[in-house]
Amino acid sequence: MGAGAGEEIHVRIVKMSTLRVLALVTVFSMVPGAFLSDIRDTQGLEGQQLAQGSTVLHHRQKRGWIWKQLFVQEEDPTSRIVGQVKSDSDRGEFNIQYILSGEGAGDVFEIDEYSGEIRTLKKLDREEKAFYVLQAQAINRRTNEPEEPQSEFIIKVQDINDNAPLFLNEPYLSSIPEMSPVGTAVAQVTATDADDPMFGNNAKLIYSILQGEPYFSVQPKTGIIVTSWVNMDREAREEYLVVVQVKDMLGLSGGYSSSTTVTVSLTDVNDNGPTFQQCLYTFALPENAVIGTTVGRIMADDGDIGINTKMTYRLEGDLKESSTFIIETDPVTQEGVVHLAKSLDYESKSHYVMVAEAANDHPDTRFLTLDEFSDRTKLKIVVEDVDEPPVFFSAFYEWKVPENAAVGTVVGTVSARDTDTVNNPIRYSIVKKTDATNAFKIDPNNGTIAIAKALDRESTEWHNMSVEAKETTQNHLSSSVVVFITVLDVNDNVPRLARDYQPYICEGTQAGELVQLLSAVDPDEAVEDHHFYYSMVPEERINPNFTIRDNQDNTAGIVARRSTFTRKDRTWYLLPVVVADSGTPALSSTTTLTISVCSCLPAGHCPSGGVEALALSGVSMQTLIGLSVCLVTLIGKHATRKQIWLLLFSCMLHQAPAVGSNADCEEAQT
Repeated sequence: MGAGAGEEIHVRIVKMSTLRVLALVTVFSMVPGAFLSDIRDTQGLEGQQLAQGSTVLHHRQKRGWIWKQLFVQEEDPTSRIVGQVKSDSDRGEFNIQYILSGEGAGDVFEIDEYSGEIRTLKKLDREEKAFYVLQAQAINRRTNEPEEPQSEFIIKVQDINDNAPLFLNEPYLSSIPEMSPVGTAVAQVTATDADDPMFGNNAKLIYSILQGEPYFSVQPKTGIIVTSWVNMDREAREEYLVVVQVKDMLGLSGGYSSSTTVTVSLTDVNDNGPTFQQCLYTFALPENAVIGTTVGRIMADDGDIGINTKMTYRLEGDLKESSTFIIETDPVTQEGVVHLAKSLDYESKSHYVMVAEAANDHPDTRFLTLDEFSDRTKLKIVVEDVDEPPVFFSAFYEWKVPENAAVGTVVGTVSARDTDTVNNPIRYSIVKKTDATNAFKIDPNNGTIAIAKALDRESTEWHNMSVEAKETTQNHLSSSVVVFITVLDVNDNVPRLARDYQPYICEGTQAGELVQLLSAVDPDEAVEDHHFYYSMVPEERINPNFTIRDNQDNTAGIVARRSTFTRKDRTWYLLPVVVADSGTPALSSTTTLTISVCSCLPAGHCPSGGVEALALSGVSMQTLIGLSVCLVTLIGKHATRKQIWLLLFSCMLHQAPAVGSNADCEEAQT
């Protein structure tokens, strides 16, 4: 193209409207972060239009800008020209001054005020700031007026791969059940890259396994770790360290990488049953061990942990043998603890053999059959012999003996034996402090107990004593037993009136009226059909004053036979009363009651002064002479004191005609 054409085009550029230039800058500035395209000057554009025969001419009032592409590569320490802004009115005469303002102006970027070249002042970091928005202005140096309107443009920082990818959320911890199938998701690791994901492969990441194969693998794009080994067993290995690497640039050479470690733990499942390490457990226990004693502990190993090791033990075998012992599970150690449940006796059984079983409480048939969750072993328990004291054949002895049994009578026999195999001889004795009366004796050789002194049920009704059996050799061990001896009653006591009766009869009492109600007592043991019988002493004549009426209920009443009792006639009467029991043989006693005649009150009560004592002044001379003769006669015949009193009593009956007469005195004298 010739110079004339160039000038013509230049003229046309001058005539372009300023609005079109601003519109181009505006569209350009609305694409932040993108590369600035080459913007050819409007002169070139108009020249192309004329060359193509375009008839459309655009006119402008001011000159337009001339732009080059504006971008800068990050991390470049060298000061480089980024681009150039230039007004189309700039003819190289340096009459245009270019001014730069906006982000980074004067600090990051500077502009050559004569040429419009924009240069970097320092190294840039895209990750810190990806683009800068600046404004350029062209000032006429002569007029100091803007040659062009201020325009805004963008300088983009071009990314380079200067950042390594980084893992988030470290550290990584994960757990999966043991025996998980292949492909089970374990964890997902995630990394980020600060580089521009829209520019090349700088921020395109890929994951791989550095450590952990062949047990684990990682999905390259997602970072998901999965199992790649079948039947991973916690009991063989509980923890794995998986190292995962991430690379940018899709793993191509020259990229950056980083790694992280994922700790993978296998949680337990019940894939192991209990197993006894011994086929036979042997324990020893003395025969005198108390119930509840711990015999020993057995243990079935289980490779699992936690709830999967919970197990229950039980004993099998002969019911008599297995019931002698019980087994419980120690909740802490999961051992089987064997305890004694029944007493032992070496002489009857010296050892026990039984089967012990341990079974899981929570079997999981996904991994084992039900039978594989249990195991068995044998138990042998040896009973040790202990020197034991003699044992009585009975826990206690109880005998009965009549109270009239003769001294030397055998009451019973105690018997004990030495249960030990040596069977030591035994001697018997009565513990002295338990037989204070010494009423019994024992044969030391055979344990026979006999009466040592006369018994009396009324003084001691039963005897409670302890008998000791002692070995004569070795440790002289002993034991004792209680002996109860009940003394049986025999009828050896006479019945008597219950108290000292002092009956009275009121003057004016009518025949048939009750004078006194009588009852009796007997020291002998009362039986259900025991009965007292009451009567008067048999006489030749019927007693005209009183009679005794048996009530058939172990009581009797004294009843008046006549009326008109007066103190003027007699002040008292004597009445012998006979009381007999129903025993075999029957026993009886006679008591003479004195019945006083009383001047009673209207209600029948006898006042204390109503009965007067018998006075000698009331005895006739004839009676006194008779008594004297009787006394002389008896003394002459060397009578006993009892005979003398009987004589006096008989002679006094002369003054008590209701009881006897003078003939009684004559009979007493004979």
